[in-house]
Amino acid sequence: MARDVERDTTERVLTLLGLLQQRQIWTGPELADRLGVTPRTVRRDVDRLRTLGYQVHAAQGVGGGYQLGPGPDLPPLLFDDEEAIATAVSLLVGAGGGAGAAALRALTKLDRVLPTRLRHEVRALSGSVESFGGGRASVDSETLTTLARTCRDEVEVGFDYPSGDQLRRRRVEPHRLVASERRWYLLAFDLDRDDWRSFRVDRMTEVSARTWRFRPRVAPDAATYVQEGVASRVYSRQARFLVHASAETVRSRFSASAAVVRPRGAELCEILSGADNLDAVLMRVLLLGHEFEVLDPPELGRRCRALAEALLKAGERSQ
Repeated sequence: MARDVERDTTERVLTLLGLLQQRQIWTGPELADRLGVTPRTVRRDVDRLRTLGYQVHAAQGVGGGYQLGPGPDLPPLLFDDEEAIATAVSLLVGAGGGAGAAALRALTKLDRVLPTRLRHEVRALSGSVESFGGGRASVDSETLTTLARTCRDEVEVGFDYPSGDQLRRRRVEPHRLVASERRWYLLAFDLDRDDWRSFRVDRMTEVSARTWRFRPRVAPDAATYVQEGVASRVYSRQARFLVHASAETVRSRFSASAAVVRPRGAELCEILSGADNLDAVLMRVLLLGHEFEVLDPPELGRRCRALAEALLKAGERSQ
């Protein structure tokens, strides 16, 4: 009997903590009504929380009530199911960006304490996400969860996606979610086009798992494929350069979505980038301030010579 009373008290105190974390301020009668106890019991439970280190402030009069305040240390937090999944998504974004190892450690701790019914959701996200660049996109967590689950379970997914001025229903075999510094993408095998394709998650609507399972295909590296698409294939023209500088140095001058930079040695790297007008890419490489060579396309090399002659003439006239 004593154990039952203790268990009921513990559950009630945890429920009280959850309520205080949900809203700025609660009156005593409101908390008593939500917990099904008397205001006196609420006061005792508040004292129990204070004993555990929670800073619970109480104010009398109109507008008064109980308020959970900041303490000297971070206390345990209580999440409902949706908040736990949303937190996992945010941590995944952070793990792909500047937060790095700290976000990954936090995600691991969250996974350890999640109830069984939610743990597979977080692991679905963790196992189905890759990134390049900063990974700071923000999209609907339910959509991400659905896509991550279909990647994990090898189940086809359907969604509406813009095609010109219309929305088309797409059927794909999902492979990986990829986070760039601005957006989320899904790398999937497009069953209508019979080829691999990346889709922007923020453009997807009416996302739903289908009932058809599929056998995984040999897939390209997800992060590399999506980055090359964002930086190059999406444009009508592509160019490659060999730059006499380290890949690390060049990456610090280009965003991950603007160019793919591959090391070719300690002081050499290759740049792959695209644009509708390659003069823009050429000028960006020129302004790096390092020697470079045009690898593709050949006409861009001729364009370099023409621009060099024009600049030389301009310099001669200004003397």
